[in-house]
Order: sequence, then C-alpha cells, then structure tokens
Amino acid sequence: MRHTNTVAVILAAGQGKRMKSEMPKVLHEINGKALIEFVIENARTLGVAKVFVVIGYQGGLVQYRLKSRGLEFVWQREQLGTGHALLQTKPYLEHFKGKILVLCGDMPLVSVSSLEKLLTALDEEGVAAAVLTGELEDSQEYGRVIKTKNGYVDKIVEYKDANPKEKKIKEVSSGTFCFEARTIFPILEQLTADNAQQEYYLTDAVKILKEQGKKTLAVLAQAPGELMGINSEEDLKNLKETWANKLAGSAVSEEEPTEES
Repeated sequence: MRHTNTVAVILAAGQGKRMKSEMPKVLHEINGKALIEFVIENARTLGVAKVFVVIGYQGGLVQYRLKSRGLEFVWQREQLGTGHALLQTKPYLEHFKGKILVLCGDMPLVSVSSLEKLLTALDEEGVAAAVLTGELEDSQEYGRVIKTKNGYVDKIVEYKDANPKEKKIKEVSSGTFCFEARTIFPILEQLTADNAQQEYYLTDAVKILKEQGKKTLAVLAQAPGELMGINSEEDLKNLKETWANKLAGSAVSEEEPTEES
C-alpha cells in the first residue's frame, strides 16, 4: 500500500555521546550501511510522499552521506529535544493535510509491517495520534506508556521522570509516532521543558492531546526486538550480533529443501 497522504520525518540531529565517537550516531554502520539508511528504506517502502530528515550535530556529514537519496533536510540548530526537532518542520508542513510519520534515525529494526499498523491506527475514529510500543524485559531507558481505563494512552512518562510505580510498567514507547499534521504543530508550541532533561519531549504531546479531548492509540510492534535503539557502543555491538543472527537464519531458511508434492 502506498501512503501518498503521509510524509515521514526522521529525527537524526543527536550526537549520541555514549557512542564515544565524533561521528553522528545515525551514521554508524551495520554491514556497511548507516543506521539511518535502514530507516529511510522503510519509509520509501511505505510509499510516503516525502522524507524529511532533521539534522543537527555534524549535520553536514549526514547530508553528504545521504545526498543522492532525494531527501529534504531540516536543521535543528540547538538540540532541545524531540518535540523541538519535529517543530523545525513546521515551515514545510504546517499546511499539509495528511499524516506525519515520525521515525527515529537510530532504530533500524522497526519493521515495515509495524509501521503499516501504526499508519492504519490513525484512521480509527477520534484518534489524533498513534505511538508504536513494545513490551520489553530490559526497558530501563524507554518512556513508560500509561493507559486510560478504555485502553487509550493517557500519557508517556520518560524514564528519568518516572516514579517507582511507573518504572515497573512493561509497555514502553519506541519514539515512533504518527500524527495528523493539522493537529500536531499547535500542540508542539505548547510543550515545556519542565523535566529532568530540560528538553521539549515529543512524548508530552500525548498528554496535551488528551487534555483537548483527542485520543492517542498505542500500537504494539510486531516483535519487541524492533524497539532496539542505538545509544552506546554496547548497543551497536548487540545490534550487529542480532543482525548477523538474522542473516544467518535467513540463509538457513533458503537452504532448507522443500517437500515435493
């Protein structure tokens, strides 16, 4: 299915200090391909109308690496959080009447099928936003998804701001969202940086939407492992091992003989 009424915005402005590298986090590679290139390919597979990439730290390097891919680059000159990053696309998208799919440039394992589910969720009556979630055993750094009694998202609490009870919640946010463009920009302008990291969190948009009587739906990813993000050297090492195992499994499947009828 082609989603021509949707644009993708890939967040790729962060440095990733725990990577212990001067290279932008999204340009670290698996099998010779930058992390963000996997994300771009997913967006292209969905058939979105345009792909925007929000760049900041060493943004020129990101532009150079991706210059032949037909992307729109948007600068986030100060890295003030994910909500602030998406707000930088307002001059390009404030009059757009479709959906905005927000992707993380450091999450290459999110599947196209999960993104299809996310986009479809926004078509449900009364839903203004959808967030891709997963249930992880080791979910320390992820925002916790707090739900209402009717199953919609009440709010998303970032780990550093969560209380002990909230930290026990297994369902977490991937940082991957789908919004109605006409709805989200006024919301982004209401965000505050009154939190542990003093940043404008995109996750806080959910709470504001609820206050306005609008619903946010949580959409479980096809597999929890899709939520694996890259924030450190260890994360990258684990991802490379996961990818190698995935490739090995595919190779075995292709070699298995089929029964002749």
